Amino acid sequence: MATTADVHPVDEIPPVRQLAAFGLQHVLAMYAGAVAVPLIVGGALKLSPADLAYLITADLLVCGIATLIQCVGFWRFGVRLPIMQGCTFAAVSPMVLIGTTEGGLPAIYGSVIVAGLAIMLLAPLFGRLLRFFPPLVTGTVILIIGVSLLPVAGNWAAGGAGAKDFGEPRNLALAGFVLAMVLGVQRFAPAFLSRIAVLLGIAAGLAVAVPFGFTDFSGVGDADWVGVSTPFHFGTPEFRLSAIVSMLVVALVTMTETTGDLIAVGELTGRKVEPRPLADGLRADGLSTVLGGVFNTFPYTAYAQNVGLVGMTRVRSRWVVAAAGGILVLLGLLPKLGAVVAAIPAPVLGGAGLVMFGTVAASGLRTLARVGFQGNDNLTVVAVSVAIGLLPVGVPTVYAQFPDWFQTVMNSGISAGCLSAIVLNLLFNHLPVRRGSAVGAQSAGLPVGGGEEAVEQPREEAV
Repeated sequence: MATTADVHPVDEIPPVRQLAAFGLQHVLAMYAGAVAVPLIVGGALKLSPADLAYLITADLLVCGIATLIQCVGFWRFGVRLPIMQGCTFAAVSPMVLIGTTEGGLPAIYGSVIVAGLAIMLLAPLFGRLLRFFPPLVTGTVILIIGVSLLPVAGNWAAGGAGAKDFGEPRNLALAGFVLAMVLGVQRFAPAFLSRIAVLLGIAAGLAVAVPFGFTDFSGVGDADWVGVSTPFHFGTPEFRLSAIVSMLVVALVTMTETTGDLIAVGELTGRKVEPRPLADGLRADGLSTVLGGVFNTFPYTAYAQNVGLVGMTRVRSRWVVAAAGGILVLLGLLPKLGAVVAAIPAPVLGGAGLVMFGTVAASGLRTLARVGFQGNDNLTVVAVSVAIGLLPVGVPTVYAQFPDWFQTVMNSGISAGCLSAIVLNLLFNHLPVRRGSAVGAQSAGLPVGGGEEAVEQPREEAV
């Protein structure tokens, strides 16, 4: 990868062969999550196999376009960092409820379009809130992102949630083989190969999976060679108030999650996310969500699993992820290629996911290492925030008796932990301190008292 003194690693353009390999690696890391949302929503609405296939190809196409907007950017759209975009899981439950009780897919797409417009309007406001994300908060949020993703990797490693052979030793053995391959390549291979350790591990796992009967390529023959998603394929959008309100709550949740992901990538790449780029990134989320409502798919957000891949491979170029966006566009236009990628067994992805998601959590610990924990209550902030963030991960039905809007916010461990970290940081470090604690707070490098300067000080000191 050619470098120059005046080009930031984020802006470097690797050779074409490396772009293709690194980009494919990002696609494989997020593909299972990307297609899961249309599969879940389409299955709940009892769509035909042809309509399900249409939802998936539309999703992949808009995933690619959204990723290109975020990475390459234009005008005030796009954070211009290595960020992969995909459908958010926070919207699944509200969309299923809207689709089954309030008018099907047209009502879903109407609410998605309105939510996207709201995100674009609110983006500057969220950009100004960046001062509420000092290293204490960002490190905690990044840690929660990584740990909350580990059950996803565990489900993949066991065979995929709902699989008939879930948890069988051969599934875990295949995942363990992929994990060993990723670690072996990263430790012993030359520098270039170590950067595509995940891709090589998946390729090796697939090579083992085929002769042992893990793969099913029957869907490849049934898939079309070419498919183009047309606007409003499932009918004219319907704008229903209750559906719009539900999706606006989802929009706030996804904006919070995306903020954490953008800050995490900024930490990993060495390009700190300032208020304006953050607003640009959120504005790109909003535009992508509007496109989703128009082109028969769903709300979009930054994908945390690819954050871990950036940290693990140390490949910081946004053009690598832009190449991944181009690959997704091709998969969306060529359904047969998408069917080939979809045939990769879940245990293969699980072995790679354990490394990637663990890397996200470790990156959070690295950020927290810059925070003082002596003579203050920072440990309490981290402990309670992590506990609240992981509660719905460990006990998915813990909020089942609460209103839908509350479940939408709190069932996302990332948004719940993020909100907790922000509130507790303000409570313990920025409100007037109790007598006798000022000296301890000052010794930990924390501001005493309230005000905007106090909120900003920890982040500036850490930088």
